[in-house]
Amino acid sequence: MTRVVITGAGCITPIGQDVGNFAESLFAGRSGIREMVDRPQDLHFTRTATVEDFQQQEWLTANQRQIAERSSAFAIAAARQAVQQSGIVAAYPGDSIAVIFGCSVGGRSTEDQEAEKFHKRGARIHPLTVPRVMASSGTSLVSMEHGITGPAFTITTACASGTHAIGLAFQMVRTGAVKAALTGAHEAPLTHVFLKAWDGLHVVSPTSCRPFAADRDGMTLAEGAAVFAIETLESAEARGAEILAEIVGFGMSSDAHHITQPAPAGPAAAMQRALDDAHIAPDEVGYINAHGTGTEANDRVEAEAIHRIFGERARTLPISSTKGLHGHAIGASGAMELLATVLAIRGNFLPANAGLGEADSVVDPALDLDHVLLQNEPGSPKVALSSSFAFGGLNAVLAVRRFDG
Repeated sequence: MTRVVITGAGCITPIGQDVGNFAESLFAGRSGIREMVDRPQDLHFTRTATVEDFQQQEWLTANQRQIAERSSAFAIAAARQAVQQSGIVAAYPGDSIAVIFGCSVGGRSTEDQEAEKFHKRGARIHPLTVPRVMASSGTSLVSMEHGITGPAFTITTACASGTHAIGLAFQMVRTGAVKAALTGAHEAPLTHVFLKAWDGLHVVSPTSCRPFAADRDGMTLAEGAAVFAIETLESAEARGAEILAEIVGFGMSSDAHHITQPAPAGPAAAMQRALDDAHIAPDEVGYINAHGTGTEANDRVEAEAIHRIFGERARTLPISSTKGLHGHAIGASGAMELLATVLAIRGNFLPANAGLGEADSVVDPALDLDHVLLQNEPGSPKVALSSSFAFGGLNAVLAVRRFDG
């Protein structure tokens, strides 16, 4: 089986606008969850995780700024970082590289602004509104910037979008459909209408996201992007590229159960399929970066799924959700969490489940997970899982292995 490795990464997130700063915040436990500025007064929550002081003019050309909405701008910036680190654009013909991104929402700020102009003032809709709001604009703009003419498309599967995108890119490289890929996800959905829509679901925390906590009270909405350059191990080694980690397995499933309420069979199936695809046993997994939204239903169902796959070992397996630091960036969450997972196994340092151990917040004993990380722990897992479980029962799990040469 052809082996696939990560040779570049880039990010724009609430806890860092490059991989170095993201890693520093991740292991320092520095949260990007903040009080909203100019918060709409009709919301029941006050905090989001936003990308502060993003300098779009430093990342985008004048032509790109004409078209790129905030979400697409994040994609351009993160992809450029991954390209610069990996060198894949110079190493491969453009028609042998894929661009596969996840984006669930698309250009919400443009859509909301133009709708308000039209309904309140009857103003003309901007002629570039359609390309600005397309969820696939980020994919197109990145492929145009780098002259990539291979397969290019955007996956939209709600909160699993990024993980699905990376998994499909991994499969395409592994099977030889392409020689390399830029893959990840981007999202910038935090408009008034979007926040109100989520408020209506009663799943957003009025305090702050605390995954797996006994007193958890919901998720914290976020924005951001993370992008990876991937290629075959053989090619990466031949050109002397730095290898960050190896992707070894990918699993998908559908709950076929409910549009918003999860069921444990689907997440369990996706985890098992990722393990089967990687040809590894459950006892080889040394860390799980969980979907861990901090809602009552998700954390309970995810815990049950982990127990189904890992049995008694579920009680001792190191688990954390990094959403307590960078929030839930919807379609981009899986990509940001894969970055956290890669940094963990590469740095032999497992990130804490932020929000636990503070103000008497403890792991929910009903979940029966005794090794949810209350603080950073040293660790050198050879294999880790990164899980994404979306509304509509759309599940995706990646298995990654530490690369030791």
